Amino acid sequence: MKENIDIGIEAENRKEVVGILNILLADEYLLFTKTRNYHWNVVGKDFKERHEFFQQQYEKLDVMIDEIAERTRQLGGATVATMNEFMRITNLKEKPGEYPSDLKMISNLLTDHESTIKYLRKSADKCDQEYNDMGTNDFLIGLMETHEKMAWMLRTHLD
Repeated sequence: MKENIDIGIEAENRKEVVGILNILLADEYLLFTKTRNYHWNVVGKDFKERHEFFQQQYEKLDVMIDEIAERTRQLGGATVATMNEFMRITNLKEKPGEYPSDLKMISNLLTDHESTIKYLRKSADKCDQEYNDMGTNDFLIGLMETHEKMAWMLRTHLD
């Protein structure tokens, strides 16, 4: 953690925020990987639509992943960047070897997005109220809104 950053946030607070961001990065990377897996492995009469839909979703997640890593670096922290690190700190779960139906894939992704939304909501509050980091608070709220929209899109496939 770089100590010579003078942006109005104490080093200890920046360290705590970097921890939040690294857990989020792990969650997003796992969600990206799961979405990409479903893009590759979806089958059924709605294959083309689902294949393209999953691609749109993982492309959004890819952009978000890069932005989270960059925010971490802006605060003077290092990003976790290996699968081992991601799996050790993520809030989400994988189900290796399972190839569910397209609707179960969507349901699984929806559950992960909703979990991520809850983490973002809690973390945004902490960044503002406990760590005096309004910038990361705003950043996390933007990510939360994106996840809320992505969850809504997933939910429409299940209605």
